[in-house]
Amino acid sequence: MENSLTKKEYSPEELLNDFLEIYGGEKDSVRIFASPARINIIGEHIDYNGGKVFPACINRYLYVAIRKRRDSKIFYKDVKFPLSFEFDINENFAYSKENDYANYLNGILTQLKEKGLVFDCGFEILMASNIPAGGGISSSSALECGFAFAVCETFGFDVSRTEIAKIGQMSEHRFMNTKCGIMDQFIIATGKKNFAEILDCATLEYEYVPLELGDCCFIVMNTNKVRKLSDSKYNERRAECEQGLKILQSAGIKINALCELSAEDWEKNKSLIKDEILQKRAEHCVFENQRVLKAAVALKNGDLEALGKLLNESHESLRSKYEVTGIELDTLAESAWKQDGCLGARMTGAGFGGCAIALVQKQKIDSFIENVQKAYTQKIGYSAGFFACGSGDGVHELPLISRR
Repeated sequence: MENSLTKKEYSPEELLNDFLEIYGGEKDSVRIFASPARINIIGEHIDYNGGKVFPACINRYLYVAIRKRRDSKIFYKDVKFPLSFEFDINENFAYSKENDYANYLNGILTQLKEKGLVFDCGFEILMASNIPAGGGISSSSALECGFAFAVCETFGFDVSRTEIAKIGQMSEHRFMNTKCGIMDQFIIATGKKNFAEILDCATLEYEYVPLELGDCCFIVMNTNKVRKLSDSKYNERRAECEQGLKILQSAGIKINALCELSAEDWEKNKSLIKDEILQKRAEHCVFENQRVLKAAVALKNGDLEALGKLLNESHESLRSKYEVTGIELDTLAESAWKQDGCLGARMTGAGFGGCAIALVQKQKIDSFIENVQKAYTQKIGYSAGFFACGSGDGVHELPLISRR
């Protein structure tokens, strides 16, 4: 299987050159925007349960080149995909499987129109992504937010970064029919380099926390598994959490979301949920939310050992309580835990494939990757992908690049 995390990265300079070769015109008329991938340091599957999450942008980007047209036509092209699309800005867009990635873009345009924003012309787009699709570091949200930000800036729409995130989420809900949480879009829209972000998914209140890792860094580990279960299991887990919440509410517990419960409250009231599976799902939510708070304190105090232990606890809960890991992610995490210089590791994203992250001493990166790769290949039968990542900025415009 091709290792999408180790391929040569596509540069903004290449994108500008390709844009001009495809569409013609002068470079001064083109604007280029960057939209990052993200990791969630900790706080998994609780964004839709009223919990706090702790994501950070990383320095892997999707790039969007855009230019207004003189007519009402819209052109979408991507340098890595053969499909290209033509629409008209005055259309009433509808989801169609044949439209592939264009659905994400048309969903954004639909939400902007519903906000009363008026397009006076069409535009042309060329995109290139260095973010692995389906890898658990949020390629679809990078596409949504990058496109939304690019369009709003190009057309002079006064839309805040928080609204960009909400538009991305609403596009998923109403156009793509995916009931996602807000975390991915929010960190991609509002993130800052060298900071992680504590986000309260119930209130959208957030706090920047300096991401100072000293002689350590995060390594993203891609299972390279084609995920087939994640969407259906995501919806199943969400429904299970909603069932658990209703049981507690019916018993007189005055909460609006599972993550409003403290650990003490949970221990007092968990017996109200008789179903063992529902109880496990709810217990993960309560304690994962507490781990987020502890992780933020650990990072503020520079206690990376404590942070690493919390990552391990998170993975174990996602495996035994929430049951969304699978053999591939478990193999990566368990192999990582055994390596010298690894402070902690866990799955990130929806699960059942995708990615895991590990906090590793920089001087041990090469041996860590070699050893985990060997263990993974021996057990799974094919190789995983790895890259060490730094922090990145949220969606932003790049300075105009001189054509070479």
